[in-house]
Amino acid sequence: MKKILAILLVLVLALGMLTACGGGGSEEGSDGGDAAKTIGFAQCNLNDTFQTYVVDAAKAKAEELGYKVDVQDAQEDVVKQQDQVNTMIEQGYDAIMVVPVDTSAMGPITDAVTKAGIPLIYVNRNPFGTEQPPAGVYYVGSQEIVAGELQGKYLIEKMGEKGGVGILMGILSNEGAVKRTEGNESILSKYPDVKILAKEAGDWQSDKGMSITENWLTAYGKDLTAILANNDNMAIGARQALEAAGRTDVIVMGVDAIPDAVKLVKEGKLDATVLQDAKGQGGSGVEVAAKAVSGETPDSITWIDFVLITPENVDQYL
Repeated sequence: MKKILAILLVLVLALGMLTACGGGGSEEGSDGGDAAKTIGFAQCNLNDTFQTYVVDAAKAKAEELGYKVDVQDAQEDVVKQQDQVNTMIEQGYDAIMVVPVDTSAMGPITDAVTKAGIPLIYVNRNPFGTEQPPAGVYYVGSQEIVAGELQGKYLIEKMGEKGGVGILMGILSNEGAVKRTEGNESILSKYPDVKILAKEAGDWQSDKGMSITENWLTAYGKDLTAILANNDNMAIGARQALEAAGRTDVIVMGVDAIPDAVKLVKEGKLDATVLQDAKGQGGSGVEVAAKAVSGETPDSITWIDFVLITPENVDQYL
């Protein structure tokens, strides 16, 4: 009996060794080789509806290409974002994508990631302005000033060459807020009888867009004839304030073409939005990362076009 037990024990131990040596764990890639590569994605703020669509697109493209994505939310805290990226470096991620909290404060992140020899892809918010990214660093996004110009041109078509405009700006440390506003101003400044009555930061949030608009209605009354918002969330908040005040005569436009905003354009409750292609940005960011990881040399900048959505073409985007 003791001999039989001894033989069984030897067989169990041998089987265990074979299993351990065989690999085949869940972390392996589909070819049974290396574990799936991981892209860290340091997001600025997932309370921003548009950014959630960027993340969804990145995850979908990563799954298609056989990558994993680890998404971290900095909640608009630049120090927190730096800490998250440093952790990704320590964990040896294969590539790192970042939507900057503050485009003017990305130097430490750029230096740390490039020093570690990891491809770095900035998405949606461009920390380099008109300069080219350094070696090993890439940018995927849209030319933000174009969104503001599209709003301004369409406003003149709708309103004519006379009126009072309020501009709801995003977080002022973000390139999108600065450049979209600049685009608005570059067009409206051509018309002497169009007055920019006020510019105020609503930090991309609908509740702040609503409260600012309420204040503007009190301050400017009928002189306020249009509101241009740097994003759809603020535009929707502005529209809610206008509806509560019985003001259906004020033109309102946003940027991002989130589904709620596109629906409001269709219903005639929002005059226009500008499509910022979340799928294009998130998906292309992962594609650039995958090329860099595999040893290819992607373009240093990938531009994703803006598109004006109005009642005339809205059905294409529903």
